[in-house]
Amino acid sequence: MSSGSSNRSGLLGSRLEAARELAFVGREEEVSVFKAALYGGGCSVLYAHGPGGIGKSALLRRLAHEATLAGRPVSTVDGRTLEPSPAAFGAEAGLVLDDADAVLLVDNFERIQGLEGWLRERFLPRVPVGALVVIAGRYPPDMRWQADPGWAQALEVLALRDLPAVDAQALMDSCGVPAELREPLLAFAGGHPLALLLGAAVAVKDGGACRRWVPHQDVVATLLDQLVGELPSAAHQHALEICAHAHMTTEALLRAALPQDAGRLFRWLRRLPFVESSSLGLFPHDVVRELLEADLRWRDPDGYAVMHDRIYAHLAEKVRTASDADVLGAVAALLYLHRDNGALTGFDRCRDEGEFQEEVLRREDVGTLLRVAAAAEGTASARCAAFWAERQPEAFRLYRRTETGELVAFSAWLRLAELDERELAADPVVAAAWAHARATTPLRAGEHLAVSRLWVLPQYRGNSPVLDLIQWRMIGNCLRAERMAWSYIAIRRPNHAWVEHLGRYGMRIISDQPRLGDDSYTLFVHDWRALPAQAWLERMNRLLLDGSADGPSMATAELAVLSQAQFAEAVRKALRQLSRPGALAASPLTRTRLIADRAGQDPGTALGDLLRRAIDDLREDPRSVKFHRALSVTFLHGTPTQELAAEQLGLPFTTYRRHLTAGVERICADLWHRELYGADAS
Repeated sequence: MSSGSSNRSGLLGSRLEAARELAFVGREEEVSVFKAALYGGGCSVLYAHGPGGIGKSALLRRLAHEATLAGRPVSTVDGRTLEPSPAAFGAEAGLVLDDADAVLLVDNFERIQGLEGWLRERFLPRVPVGALVVIAGRYPPDMRWQADPGWAQALEVLALRDLPAVDAQALMDSCGVPAELREPLLAFAGGHPLALLLGAAVAVKDGGACRRWVPHQDVVATLLDQLVGELPSAAHQHALEICAHAHMTTEALLRAALPQDAGRLFRWLRRLPFVESSSLGLFPHDVVRELLEADLRWRDPDGYAVMHDRIYAHLAEKVRTASDADVLGAVAALLYLHRDNGALTGFDRCRDEGEFQEEVLRREDVGTLLRVAAAAEGTASARCAAFWAERQPEAFRLYRRTETGELVAFSAWLRLAELDERELAADPVVAAAWAHARATTPLRAGEHLAVSRLWVLPQYRGNSPVLDLIQWRMIGNCLRAERMAWSYIAIRRPNHAWVEHLGRYGMRIISDQPRLGDDSYTLFVHDWRALPAQAWLERMNRLLLDGSADGPSMATAELAVLSQAQFAEAVRKALRQLSRPGALAASPLTRTRLIADRAGQDPGTALGDLLRRAIDDLREDPRSVKFHRALSVTFLHGTPTQELAAEQLGLPFTTYRRHLTAGVERICADLWHRELYGADAS
């Protein structure tokens, strides 16, 4: 009976090993390094590291198999079950000290990481030449290994990464994943072995994978336990969630979203095995990012929204304050927060491969620019490019393939405050934009409009990275502009995707379609006075969070754009209605920038407060005190008639009228200045 039980146990063990062998794919390079060491042609210690679930234990099982085939005695140490002391480690691993053929495999070394210094300085130097030690853990080795010349030839460090695509496909083959389920599963798991295995088990079982497969919460919980583990505190959890939400996390971004202990938490983040560093900041493994995002949105949607809003506000401010050279990266980081929005996916990819580079226009580039323009849109369009390159060279940006230096596209952001006859005649596209602005709500003093033109070689149109760069530059220009009234984007024969996409960004099509040669152009327009940059960002943020560009919580109603004469007449009327809040609420001034800058108040009340403050401010200027007195008696004290007001002031009626008229004009001028330049303008 005991013998039969042993046979059954051996059979099960064989089956388990066979299944593991079948599921093991890839890692040819790591196995090759081990074999070289195994047969005397390599190092004495291999140190493999990588995040949880990346396949370290599976690799050690394969290495144990290879060592057994070579006739080498194998012993294993598991950090999960070992007391973290030199004595306990020596008791488990002592064989390798006595046999030059021995192979020692140490798994889950992060659990006994405190022994690393002792292992390096005391234990491993006693290992006989010929023996082989493999250490596998989540964290890379201490830098003191590499700083010690003695370990230069004896140590080989292997950083385990995701499986390449061909190996990920092979792993799904071994799991029996049907072809139609593979794309969504790969979109979630990439080449992460544990995520692929768990995801495959669930996807095969439910068979209902959609285009963007989202794992069940039990899979999310299991993977988070395996990949992330227990975190020290709620603050650490929040810091990791911020890192998962943002494209790249800097200490400044962390401080904006989590003010307390940002420096300490940033240092903790950068040491995590599944968080990597780049020149732009920290970023987590893709699977960890997906899991943390899915878990927080499911577990605490309100907390997710608060975190998102803080990050969004910080990144929007970065766009406004970045240097010209850093604008593209700042816009890309902001748009990365839109990555899960189906309407924007495909346009707002946040690339960092550097396939294309943006440059400013130099004189020696003009000839190439014209050849590209002619190839992209014909000779008539090339003539327009030449005209504007001479007039506004600073408006142009060039886009080259990084690998070859080939110029493949360029764009122009033409800033226009006025147009002369030659400019109107030279470019029908710009002329159409100018005519539309004049016929709708013309430019006011100090304002300008912008026209975006782009020339892209045919092979780089469509779903292209170079178009992303051009788009990011346009968005940056819009968010950074001062006193821009209108922006226009001219597209030659736009396809449906462009029309839908720009519509999502609040760009509407004007009816006039100008022609250049045989081609017609569509002009997409946005009025930045009616929907300023901050309100536009709020609308885009709402689109990200709930898929809606409108909603009762949105302070994004379009503003009224008044001429100076219309504005002054509205101020005069509002002064006369100052004692009637209901009448003030109907004033067109309540839909201007003046009141938009005072969000949170009832519009009529806000307008009344603004007018009273404007009257009171006149007391600060000795030259305006007499105007203040006339306005106060007439509008603030509710004097029934102007004759009585003059009498109360002890002034001749004509003098009173002169002071009142001058005071009203002063109020109109002061408020008009604030309407144009903002509440903080001096």
